[in-house]
Amino acid sequence: MSQDKSQHDGAETVDLSNLPPDPSRRLWVTTACAAGGIAGVATAVPFVGSFAPSEKARAAGAPVEVNVSSIKPGEMRTVEWRGKPVWILHRTEQQIQELKDNDSQLADPNSERPGFTPPYAQNEYRSRKPELFVAVGICTHLGCSPTPELAAEPGPGLPADWEGGFFCPCHGSTFDLAGRVYKNKPAPDNLEVPPYQFSADGSSVIIGVDDDNKA
Repeated sequence: MSQDKSQHDGAETVDLSNLPPDPSRRLWVTTACAAGGIAGVATAVPFVGSFAPSEKARAAGAPVEVNVSSIKPGEMRTVEWRGKPVWILHRTEQQIQELKDNDSQLADPNSERPGFTPPYAQNEYRSRKPELFVAVGICTHLGCSPTPELAAEPGPGLPADWEGGFFCPCHGSTFDLAGRVYKNKPAPDNLEVPPYQFSADGSSVIIGVDDDNKA
């Protein structure tokens, strides 16, 4: 598995394998392993473990900088921030155009419920850039990690008209490619969008930093 290393100033990398177990991380990792076999074959979803600059910085949630220039349209990368999986999805132009078609089927299409969507992501794309979607990969129901089902085709537990998104194998909640939960599902809210911003040249995403969350 490939690993992204922080480019944040002053960061010191350490091996995550030597850190004490994190119960919340163990939950989503276990779920992801159990559900990994049903991920879309045509979509590359590599896991990229994050780094921890130090125990103190890790506990405080040190920002994670990820180079996104190599993520191709239709691909998704997973990194770790504050013990949580964070997804970075490069949506295709077709996926972007089809987002608006889901509105009538969604519980909160405009992300108006408080707490899970920062102001800069309260738009049709739930992102700073239409093509790049960043979200915490933890279901808002009971904390399982949904499985990326990015291909627009039916599959186990998915509706016949599935247009791509995320499926939680624990209790059947489904989310579209903007992390918005469908109606009449156990999950009460859309997937969380973490604080993040882009580097000056746009080649990297810095997770854990935005206008209200300084490094």
